Amino acid sequence: MEAVVTPEILLGRSQIFIERHHQVDQKDLRSPKTPWAAAPMIQIEPVLDSFKCETLIIGAGITGALLAERLTRHGGSVVIIDREQPSQGSTHASTAMVLWEIDRPLLELTEHYGFERAARCYRASLGAVRGLIALVASHQLQCQMRQRLSLYLATDEAITPLHDEFLLRRRAELPASFLDYSDLLKRFAFTRAGALLSPIAADADPVQLAEGLLALSLQRGARLFHANATSFDSARGAVGVGLDNGAVIEAHHAILATGYVAPDIIKSRIQQSSSSWAIATKPQPENLWSDGALIWEACKAYHYARTTADGRIIFGGEDDATLIDPAARDAAIPEKTSQLRHHLKALWPKANGDVEFSWAGTFDTTVDGLPLIGAVPGYRNIYAAYGYGGNGITFSYLAAHLIAEFIEGSTSPLFDDFALDRDAL
Repeated sequence: MEAVVTPEILLGRSQIFIERHHQVDQKDLRSPKTPWAAAPMIQIEPVLDSFKCETLIIGAGITGALLAERLTRHGGSVVIIDREQPSQGSTHASTAMVLWEIDRPLLELTEHYGFERAARCYRASLGAVRGLIALVASHQLQCQMRQRLSLYLATDEAITPLHDEFLLRRRAELPASFLDYSDLLKRFAFTRAGALLSPIAADADPVQLAEGLLALSLQRGARLFHANATSFDSARGAVGVGLDNGAVIEAHHAILATGYVAPDIIKSRIQQSSSSWAIATKPQPENLWSDGALIWEACKAYHYARTTADGRIIFGGEDDATLIDPAARDAAIPEKTSQLRHHLKALWPKANGDVEFSWAGTFDTTVDGLPLIGAVPGYRNIYAAYGYGGNGITFSYLAAHLIAEFIEGSTSPLFDDFALDRDAL
């Protein structure tokens, strides 16, 4: 098979993917206007004939790009296919807050899974953020990545659970400081009862990050094709991935990195779809809080905030599991924008509420806040890399390393922690 792609060629269009018997177009994953620049236009050559390869990655968003970088780093032969434009689906809707803290507090995970398993998951997440920051720095990827602090804010006057969370994190040897009302007010000028302050976080432009990683992988010899995968067969050992044009790609290993559009072979009892909304203000560098810390709240339906390199405030939340139809989700943008502006002003009265970008995105969550990473049950040599929840980029980096190490002969108890068929809490 001779068709290859280079970063300089113009990008073409592709077809839809089949998700649980529904036609899902890339544009359905998000509304179009986000603050991230469009990716450089590259042409992806289509797959015209059947061929064989070592490792096939299905999906060229941030997860697929991280997988390709990790596998090609050690000389692996990699083919990437995508039915859409790389990084222009849910990656383009990400707010790119790179946190190691998981949607479920350590206290809650410990209650359900025990301290050792919960702490292991948190430590793995922390290691992933460290690794991603180091990766970007080592290759000088131009993605506006900045190391940040993370500020986990109390939502009411009851700060005892927050302090208990701090003590458990300290027991797990996780880096965090507890700020009471006066400490928080003095350092950050937020008027909340308390907060946990953690180092080793980051923010970035998610599209630039994905494109930089993909370009790096292509330079190492990875190949990128336009193709729509519609069937999977691993009964004979090798994985046969059927395409909608009748061609078949036969791979030693296949990795699903299709984001929030998963094929029918992914069956999990612990995930559900939802929608989230976000706004980005006009640049206002004079109105930002100290250190540009990443902000999120100590409650299940939390709001979150970050700043950008050009001085904007990004504020998001208002998640809703009932508004997942793309038309209904996007129709709610004006009302959700108004609500987000209100919550932003309540959190940070100094903010100028002039909104330049407002958008919505579809995403999946899991009931325990952990990703779906590992072997697809019933399908030999097919692996899943789904970083669902608020830590998508962090979990995608973790998935890339776990799956690559497994292919290379290593294993980890994290595969049990993140198993696709694990029981719900």
